[in-house]
Amino acid sequence: MKKILTLITIILLTINVTAQDQQLVDSLQTQLKNHYDAKKTLGSKAPVLYDSTAANILYKLSMAYLEGNTDTAMYYADKCQKLCEQIGYKKGLGYAYTSEGLINSENGNYLDAIELQNKGMNIFESINNKKGLAICYDNIGNNYMFLGNYTEAFKNLLASLKIDDEMGDKKGKGTVYNHLGEVYSKQNNLAEALTNYATALKIHTDNGDKKAMAHTYLNIGQVHMELNDSTEALKNILTALKISEKSGDKSGLAASYSRLGVLYYRIHNFKEALKNHLSSLKIKEEIGNKNGMAESYANIAFIYQKRGNYNEALKNHFAALKLKEELGDKKGMADSYIAIGVNYTKKKNYAEATEYLNKALDISKEIGNIENVRKGYDRLVKLDSTQGRFSDALEHYKLFFAYNDSLINTENNKKTMALQMNYEFDKKQDSIKSVQAKIDFIKEKELQKQKLVRNGFIAGFGIVLLFSLVVYRQRNRIAKEKNRSEELLLNILPSEVAEELKDTGGAKAKSFDEVTVMFTDFKGFTQISEKMSPEELVSEIDYCFKGFDNIISKYGIEKIKTIGDSYMAAGGLPVKNTTHADDVVKAALEINKFMEEHKQQRIKEGKEIFEIRIGIHTGPVVAGIVGIKKFAYDIWGDTVNLASRMESSGEAGKVNISGSTYELVKNDFICTYRGKIQAKNKGEVDMYFLIK
Repeated sequence: MKKILTLITIILLTINVTAQDQQLVDSLQTQLKNHYDAKKTLGSKAPVLYDSTAANILYKLSMAYLEGNTDTAMYYADKCQKLCEQIGYKKGLGYAYTSEGLINSENGNYLDAIELQNKGMNIFESINNKKGLAICYDNIGNNYMFLGNYTEAFKNLLASLKIDDEMGDKKGKGTVYNHLGEVYSKQNNLAEALTNYATALKIHTDNGDKKAMAHTYLNIGQVHMELNDSTEALKNILTALKISEKSGDKSGLAASYSRLGVLYYRIHNFKEALKNHLSSLKIKEEIGNKNGMAESYANIAFIYQKRGNYNEALKNHFAALKLKEELGDKKGMADSYIAIGVNYTKKKNYAEATEYLNKALDISKEIGNIENVRKGYDRLVKLDSTQGRFSDALEHYKLFFAYNDSLINTENNKKTMALQMNYEFDKKQDSIKSVQAKIDFIKEKELQKQKLVRNGFIAGFGIVLLFSLVVYRQRNRIAKEKNRSEELLLNILPSEVAEELKDTGGAKAKSFDEVTVMFTDFKGFTQISEKMSPEELVSEIDYCFKGFDNIISKYGIEKIKTIGDSYMAAGGLPVKNTTHADDVVKAALEINKFMEEHKQQRIKEGKEIFEIRIGIHTGPVVAGIVGIKKFAYDIWGDTVNLASRMESSGEAGKVNISGSTYELVKNDFICTYRGKIQAKNKGEVDMYFLIK
């Protein structure tokens, strides 16, 4: 017992008290000391209850230190576990495991955290402790969310909610609704996220739980950030800040300053963003929150990175990495490795970039974090493309998509794409058959001409005169057919590719370092098309696409294909040029104007209207002919996918461009920054609306 008291005294003297509620920690430590003093006095007469009480205090201390100092938290959790094992206190042992699981989760060791929560769950099941079971289900669901396994996250969170509901545990329900909101938010289902956050907030408000209220307001503010509603986001974050200030919750204050920094970063107010992240970092240093400090260093690094100061960015990313390594936060280490790899890529230090991106892949595979594996391969694709290693880029691109499919169920999208590709393929095949039929027709006519010439010489001078007239007319007809055949071929292939195909019988695929790709699509096409006759629908699409064809021809842009109501074109190929971004932007604005005028005309006529979305992105592509006999000119690469996301993430009647296109046209066109928008399967992307 003397040894235990000595250890407790050492801990009390040497550990920097960093928990948010200092009063609670002091009270618990006093209770623990009094408990051991009382037990020492009673000696062998002390009941077993004394030991279980000590275990409960040790558990509460571990939880009090959770957000500030995970090392101290783990010390108390470990002491609690050993004491419970010694005295056979199952309930306390279950809670010790849940505490150790939470500490591992806080440090980013999510798989270890799940294993510990399962140990706790097994104990709670054996003693029929429903409250403990609910906590374990909630914690497991939270860890699966961090790992990107949203199916398992929902499954466990709903199991926790069911138990809390049966027990009438309002606080537990509030916590679970908050976590459900976070899962929906990560899936970009922002409406459901807000619904769950609102439910959680009402419960926390009714319970008077200030800390939980502040946390929920921050989550609501984050959703409004995703919705690009900066005013509402700021309102909720400042509410959280005010609550934390009044309650003296330093951890909550740090989180609020951090979220303010993120908001200002998104609206490109980097001065305020840096100011708030530094305020957050200062508080986290005061309370010894290493995990939070690492987060702040990373956020500060991203600001410098955005401003092109890659040396300062790397300095802060390495500071974050050091803390994550001390904590054993493998997920956080992978995040830092990716960020460091990106900055080295920007600095053109390709060897270092490759090294850190591969480190990120190794550790992400080890902990089963599919999201970071996907990100790692995505960054390697960009790195390979930058260095012109297109075969490596292709291999990494395949791996990126393989992990992307593991993360998100895209089966329906695949089926739709297959149908679209088959449709486009068959359509072009029919056009090629038409060209071949014309060529065969010409050959046949030439053979007939030769026969006529031979017979003409035999027939004599008079017939020759007559034949000359026939030949003259036939020659004109053949020339017209040849011209029509050429026109048909050029409708399918660019002129340069068509010439190469005629000369060599094939055309090699080519890489283009920078082209600008445009996608257009009609909003609500399926619903509107159901209200129109087939003839009217085809006529309307034909009218629009002919207008688009005429516009892009003015700017030297290559039409790639149409898929249903979608229209795709690209500037800067098959002949490279430096004006492709300007050309495509001008064409997009003119197409948008053309559709607006057409819309107004149809409104006057009382007809159904089509509204157009236009998306543009600039980057590298590979272009060439698909197949041998059933050929078609097409382009491939991540640039094409991101251009499509620009269209789907835009709004009707507007032209949505990516950050890379904006950098090329910002001096010639007026744009408005939309912020970082979530693009399906692409994460957050800088987007701008073209004004004029």
